[in-house]
Amino acid sequence: MVDVGIVGASGFTGAELLRICAAHPSFDVVAATGDTKAGTLVADLYPSLAAAYPEMTFAPTGPNATEGCDVVFLGLPHGASQELVPTMLEAADLIVDLGADFRLRDPDLYPVWYGEAHGSPQLLAEAVYGLPELFGPALGGARLVASPGCYPTAAALALAPFLRAFAVETDGIVVDAASGVSGAGRALKDATAFCAVDEDFSAYGLLVHRHTPEIEQALATGPDGTPTEEVSVLFTPHLAPMNRGILATCYARPTVELDTDQALGVLSDAYDGCPFVLVDERPPSTKATLGSNAAHLTARVDPRTGLLVVLCAIDNLGKGASGQAVQCANLVLGLDEAAGLTNIGVYP
Repeated sequence: MVDVGIVGASGFTGAELLRICAAHPSFDVVAATGDTKAGTLVADLYPSLAAAYPEMTFAPTGPNATEGCDVVFLGLPHGASQELVPTMLEAADLIVDLGADFRLRDPDLYPVWYGEAHGSPQLLAEAVYGLPELFGPALGGARLVASPGCYPTAAALALAPFLRAFAVETDGIVVDAASGVSGAGRALKDATAFCAVDEDFSAYGLLVHRHTPEIEQALATGPDGTPTEEVSVLFTPHLAPMNRGILATCYARPTVELDTDQALGVLSDAYDGCPFVLVDERPPSTKATLGSNAAHLTARVDPRTGLLVVLCAIDNLGKGASGQAVQCANLVLGLDEAAGLTNIGVYP
């Protein structure tokens, strides 16, 4: 068995990691931290996990909280992982960070988009961006994996095949995406309280959302992890009155003759053999991916405007966070990529 530690286990992504690991044939969670809930039974905060973790309590977070663990998952707010990873790397075989601390290659981007300099810039070059369908070969031998954000996962899965095929222009790309409220985290906030979100649909982070440079970086990176031609994206996120899910609608202008059948073919060829990606003519829906690590994709080419439209639906806590993190860990450890995961959503 692989001894697993989850730092930040009291948050939504941490709870999802606990759920997935409970069904994983090779993972045994031996440490789960949650500063604000330290001393609280996991089963008291998340009764859904009571059968799997009846006696486990959340421990305080610290550099030695996961000592002895083979794999450590970090589900912390931005900035917190930078302080812990240098020490934890000395003990753990693998660290998978679900936050944004190690996603961007260029340290100069952190002050611009996150408002502060990076605390461990020397580790940015070592961190592997963990989107297996696009960068799987780079995961071999990784010690530190930066698990992608939920919006960048959906946008990159939708658009990367067309950019890699040189089938669309690299500028003028538009990504409109809507997320469920769990993407904002478990902490109480005025903007995500029930009465604020219910029966509402709103855009936020206009022109300045932190996932913008991550989307551009993912789309401007080749399968081997090396940078390609620069990409420019206009990204607008929206908050939808649902618990989980992301639907990304992406627009690009083709540079080659392309119709809908050919566009679907580009996606099908790119994801042939990928167990968690479904390419279908039917429009994707967030409900179809609920509780799974699946990504559902479709594409259209509009003969009237000439634009390519690609849609991707994922569960923001599944393929957009915890599921993808486990998928990466499976690949790094040489396990079955799908161990502990499902490509079948919960419905209704």
